[in-house]
Amino acid sequence: MDISNPQDEDKDLKSVGLELMFLTPEKCNSEDGITAVELAKRVNLPLDIVKKKLNILKEKDIVRVKGINPKYWKFNEYNFQRMDEDDETYMLLCSFDDVDFDKYFSY
Repeated sequence: MDISNPQDEDKDLKSVGLELMFLTPEKCNSEDGITAVELAKRVNLPLDIVKKKLNILKEKDIVRVKGINPKYWKFNEYNFQRMDEDDETYMLLCSFDDVDFDKYFSY
């Protein structure tokens, strides 16, 4: 994935990652985080795609998973801030050029 080329950017991964990054406790049904089903509804993507993207973020150690059935997912800000700045996933989630922040925040 070469994110210097916008066509190669993984928009689904970015959508899932940013939704988790900006997820506030008030938006979750559980203090442990959000389920993949709830997240799929929020980002308007099929559940199987959301689960694949969650696993990519989990492998990067920037999301935590708690529980078995259902699993609750939560962004790990601490580990994200310690990622290598050259990591493709890090750069993807820090690329805010095309992000509509209004959908994450209500003023």
